[in-house]
Amino acid sequence: MFRLFDLSLRLNGFPMQEAKAELRKIISFSEKEHADFVQNKKLEIVHFHLQNNSFYSDLVGMTTFKNWEDLPVLNKKNLQKPLLERLSNNYSPKNSYVNKTSGSSGTPFIFAKDNYCHAMTWASNIYRFGWHGIDFNTSYQARFYGIPMDFIGNKKERFKDFLSHRFRFPIFDLSDEVLEKMLKKFQLKKFDYINGYTSSIVLFAKFLQKKNIVLTTICPTLKVCIVTSEMLFEEDKLLLEKQFGIPIVNEYGASELDLIAFESRSIGTKDEWQVNSETLLVEILDDNNKAVPNGTSGRIVITSLFNKAHPFIRYDIGDIGILDEKSTLQKPILKKLIGRTNDVAILPSGKKSPGLTFYYVTKSIIEDDGNVKEFVIKQTKIDTFEIEYVSETQLNLAQIKKIEEAIALYLENDLVFIFHKKEKLERNKSGKLKQFVSFVK
Repeated sequence: MFRLFDLSLRLNGFPMQEAKAELRKIISFSEKEHADFVQNKKLEIVHFHLQNNSFYSDLVGMTTFKNWEDLPVLNKKNLQKPLLERLSNNYSPKNSYVNKTSGSSGTPFIFAKDNYCHAMTWASNIYRFGWHGIDFNTSYQARFYGIPMDFIGNKKERFKDFLSHRFRFPIFDLSDEVLEKMLKKFQLKKFDYINGYTSSIVLFAKFLQKKNIVLTTICPTLKVCIVTSEMLFEEDKLLLEKQFGIPIVNEYGASELDLIAFESRSIGTKDEWQVNSETLLVEILDDNNKAVPNGTSGRIVITSLFNKAHPFIRYDIGDIGILDEKSTLQKPILKKLIGRTNDVAILPSGKKSPGLTFYYVTKSIIEDDGNVKEFVIKQTKIDTFEIEYVSETQLNLAQIKKIEEAIALYLENDLVFIFHKKEKLERNKSGKLKQFVSFVK
């Protein structure tokens, strides 16, 4: 069988065969072998960056280390400087995978992975989706995601969809008319699975509920729905199961890292999130950067064990979570993830847009110079949005015009956006910054 997806990764320079072989080896380790593997990878990745990455060695303040706990916790603000200042020796944007974070935490930045690390990320994705019978080469995906609206960006993403065997439903407009068209696609196409932003998929399920339709009655090939990027509440999960007629799988990941946790039926209960312990080390820390006991909430701090192009060592991802009491080093279980929710904006035309749409708008102000440090967007009236941002210099008229053009492109015309430069932004009790909130009922 011709495996177009695998071939496209190899042609892009990602050594997939080697990565898959290494992942299989890690998965087969005994508990002791796994503990030795983690200890060795921790030492290897830290020593590599202390010797080859001036950004990281300056942050640590030394070129050797003795205790893991003495290493600083890296936060997103540390990373808001030009990428070239953060790359390791012999790595560049030309020989690495480079992308932007979603900015869903309100603190966006550009990151890099070396090609082998990115291959390990894909090997991990392929392995975990395989738990639910999904093969990226042959399984047909109904994708509820955003998409760039500019001509070149749009065509690039559509080509990636072709290579990845998926059909994309853009989620910028989720009015009933658009949802009706989506429904017709499910009648015509033999989708194997749904994957995408939680809030968009929930809106589609509510539309099906209103029409009293179970999706598998019109698309019987569907096997599973995998939701990502936002919190999935229990009542929404029950709604999805009822209206889709398939299992609902919860994914937790970060573009700069990997899949962090993924629901697995192989570990007893399908509601359990198995944490990725093959390519990542996940710690739960208190406010003093000390590890908390399993069953206690704390900050999710993650180390990428393979990324040599860019250090993600004890990296505070900005979420609060709890590891289950029965977690082990080899099989950690994420008991609870606190945060990562997004509201839905209702616009004057009646159009509904999920909060993550604003990521595509605010991409307009994410520049590699790191000027804009943080931002939040508040919908104060049906046609009025306030952007509060922290930056070194105030946005100029050209930047504001660029944002307004993006707003018209992704949302609709005649919306009012008011910009407020702030010294700092208001946070919730957990310390998390919510990127979008609507005060419109």
